[in-house]
Amino acid sequence: MKYLVGFLRIFVGVFFIISGFIKLNDPIGFAFKLEEYFGPTVLDLPFFIPYALGISIIVVVFEVLLGIFLIIGYKPKFTVWSLLLMIVFFTFLTFYSAYFDKVKDCGCFGDAMKMDPWESFGKDVFLLILILIIFFGLKYIKPFFGKLTTTILSLLSFIACLGFAYHVLMHLPSIDFRPFKVGNNITDNMIVPEDAPQPIIEYTWVFDENGTEKEYLTDGSYPDSPGKYLRVTTNTISEGYEPPIHDFSIEKDGEDFTEDYLTRPNVIFIVNYNLAKAESAGLIAIKSVTDKAIANGYDVIGLTASGQNEVDAVKTEFKLGFDYYFCDETALKTVVRSNPGILKLEKGTIIQKVHWNDIDQLKLPEVTPYQPEVIDDGTAYLVDDKVLNLEEFEALSLTKEDIKNTYVFKDKSAAKVTLDSVNLETGKNYNSTVKIILNNNQ
Repeated sequence: MKYLVGFLRIFVGVFFIISGFIKLNDPIGFAFKLEEYFGPTVLDLPFFIPYALGISIIVVVFEVLLGIFLIIGYKPKFTVWSLLLMIVFFTFLTFYSAYFDKVKDCGCFGDAMKMDPWESFGKDVFLLILILIIFFGLKYIKPFFGKLTTTILSLLSFIACLGFAYHVLMHLPSIDFRPFKVGNNITDNMIVPEDAPQPIIEYTWVFDENGTEKEYLTDGSYPDSPGKYLRVTTNTISEGYEPPIHDFSIEKDGEDFTEDYLTRPNVIFIVNYNLAKAESAGLIAIKSVTDKAIANGYDVIGLTASGQNEVDAVKTEFKLGFDYYFCDETALKTVVRSNPGILKLEKGTIIQKVHWNDIDQLKLPEVTPYQPEVIDDGTAYLVDDKVLNLEEFEALSLTKEDIKNTYVFKDKSAAKVTLDSVNLETGKNYNSTVKIILNNNQ
């Protein structure tokens, strides 16, 4: 028993240090996960949400310290009891999440290792067993060092954890485990391979057949039943392949500009997942750097999930010289752990990413402003919103009877919105537009 407890104290201690350090490296990410747990669909404890970051730091610092305390033998009774209570709580939490299908990823290892709720529950049960063995063998846990040395090591560990937490909060995580890390290409991480596993969904159809409910299981096809349809439920057997980046987009006024900006060189993204929660000092800081970037030839855009009224208010208050585009809030929280945060991209590849506190580190040498390649010009014919050039339009051989309405925009400024959209979609440079609505479109 003595040797078993000696081995397990090292194993469990190292496990808690690694697990806690990964989350301590990114306390904001763990705070987002806690907000999900505190939300109405899980524990429904909304009064804890404003304190999620503080709770996050306390939990992960305590987790690391308990691992260290267990290894060096500092206050064994307090340490083992704390470990036992912590693992009992997290075992309950992961079981609740798994059984009721509330949270898809527990966040136990941050973004370094994704675990579904049942995997997390199994891991916690395993740890619970190991900690119970340590608990019943508590008398075998002896300090490796003298009392003074053990106390000093514990104090230094506490100071180091707090210092590291402060550093990553004021800058960015020291190790970036997310798909938006420097060097990654966003477009490449959005691609779904042709041979990727597809989701497997089981459909349970219920029909009333002569007063009796009868169930049919299919893969989605409508069953051949003579009865009256009552309801259908689905059960996801397998999620299928999901690319590392699956919810990132750049939109404005109903148009998707994702591909456009991810193929341009020399692009600066200013990321504010929520403008109402953005730090004022950060917005002041990005004013001068974005003005410099624009002057040096960079395309600068903001990305936010906030509404247009908030966008207009912030642009006016801080006199920002760039426009904001819409992107999903969860995606933006993943892009950068700073509000605002700054990314520099080269054709979709992230070249540099900085916290607004480190905005002076952003490298902005002068570059040649991006000009879209002129492939074609002349008139664009929008036939029932399908874009055609002159040759394609004439090939339709339309008669007056075929056409319901015709709208001609001879001046580019008069048709600016239409032309911008058409040129972006086609990669061309039309300078006038003829919009035609056919009779068969009534």
